[in-house]
Amino acid sequence: MNSNHMVHAVDHIGFAVSSLEEAIRFWTIGLGFTLERQSEMGGSFILQVTGTADPRVRTAIVKGPDGSRVELLEYSQGDRHGITPPTASAIGSAHLALRVQDIYAVLERIEQAGWKARGKPQAIPAGPRKETLVVYVTGPDHITLELMQANE
Repeated sequence: MNSNHMVHAVDHIGFAVSSLEEAIRFWTIGLGFTLERQSEMGGSFILQVTGTADPRVRTAIVKGPDGSRVELLEYSQGDRHGITPPTASAIGSAHLALRVQDIYAVLERIEQAGWKARGKPQAIPAGPRKETLVVYVTGPDHITLELMQANE
């Protein structure tokens, strides 16, 4: 197969949010990402790219310590488009896993930013990541993150 026809990298992960400012605050203050840039787009461009009829979208790119990028998108008619399923097991729900040094310290920080743990950190019982601590957290837009602390 021609390698030109294959995905060669993940560029970013995107989340639609109800408040761009709150999302930026969470990702920067709560998780330590840096705000890379903000922009606004509108018109037929949004419909042509996303298939969503919305007159305007404000975006921000936040960058993690490893260089990974998360795009935050606040659509002007976001509340009309629906919300993310409220449970991690709902069909179509997704999560982003983040490696952390101290899972309990990160939980404390993000809870101060308004996000909540869905459970309690648990060690993976078997397999290649045995003893890695994991927990899901969720925010006001039902976006789910998995925190992972390796047992080193």
